[in-house]
Amino acid sequence: MKLQVMSALALSAVLALGSCDQKSDQEAKIQALEEKIAKLESASTSAVTPVNVQTTQPADPSSLGQFEFAEMEYDFGTIREGEVIEHVFNFTNNGQAPLVISNITASCGCTSPDWTKTPVNPGEDGFVKVVFNSSAKSGSQAPTVTIQANTSPTVTRLRMKGNVTPKLGGGAEPVGPVKR
Repeated sequence: MKLQVMSALALSAVLALGSCDQKSDQEAKIQALEEKIAKLESASTSAVTPVNVQTTQPADPSSLGQFEFAEMEYDFGTIREGEVIEHVFNFTNNGQAPLVISNITASCGCTSPDWTKTPVNPGEDGFVKVVFNSSAKSGSQAPTVTIQANTSPTVTRLRMKGNVTPKLGGGAEPVGPVKR
């Protein structure tokens, strides 16, 4: 709002510096701008709702599950390229309703998740198993899995991290382009 007022004042100052012949025309334009500013300022006291806003209601806690993971990140340390790491993230449903995992996606093709497919009742335990294949990977790695469930928030992320040392080329594997 202040930006609009300042823009209008700057515009009126530019108009005021014009030639004397256009003085009456400029005064009319300035008056019209001042009226528009006054309307905008009076309208700013009432909230304007954009047309594309969806109405939302707070989620009923009795319809939601709630994750409580023992850990949300697993450090697998340093491994050699080609090794496969598996880790199970265990959780308890601390919500008031059965927790249902609708989907889990991995951050890359090197990671594959598995999880409890049945609803996890309040107070019961479930799991998310993450398998990381380090083939063709080297250096620092941090694969993640994104869980979508009937929780608040609806998205939860689990992460593995570690370092992958590249395979040592023993002469059996060509390095660089191969001319045939």
